[in-house]
Amino acid sequence: MTSEDLKQRRLEVLEEHFASEVEKEFDRTIATFDGHPRYEIMATGQIHDGEEDVLTYHRAQRTAFPDQRHDGVTHHFADDDTVISEFELLGTNLGEFYGMAPTGKSFRVPVIAVFSFAAGTDRIVNERVYFDSASVLLQIGRGEVLAWAAATAEP
Repeated sequence: MTSEDLKQRRLEVLEEHFASEVEKEFDRTIATFDGHPRYEIMATGQIHDGEEDVLTYHRAQRTAFPDQRHDGVTHHFADDDTVISEFELLGTNLGEFYGMAPTGKSFRVPVIAVFSFAAGTDRIVNERVYFDSASVLLQIGRGEVLAWAAATAEP
């Protein structure tokens, strides 16, 4: 069973993790991991594994959505080494997004992030993110990406 002290330290690490992402201080974000950051973006199937890959991901996201932030973050302890965070992710498409020009439109979507911690520590080993990517695309005015995906999907 995880001690109350370790639970509190993990919540503090998550607060630092979220704040550093919003403040675009990605060295602080990387420091919340156990030495090897890893993000799994379930909506797109992307896995960002290792410091350089994670930094590239964050820089691309903040280029496309420089004001990206979290609203209404709540944390739930799922088991001894897992915390589930619920929040709304919001931002405005003000920069290039996967090679497409910015639309200037905003999005707001509910997200669940599952944080796995190294056993007995307050360091993250993986962040698995779940959200509706189609809603993001529609809200920022990029519905054509969905049409393209549907047209090229294998039966």
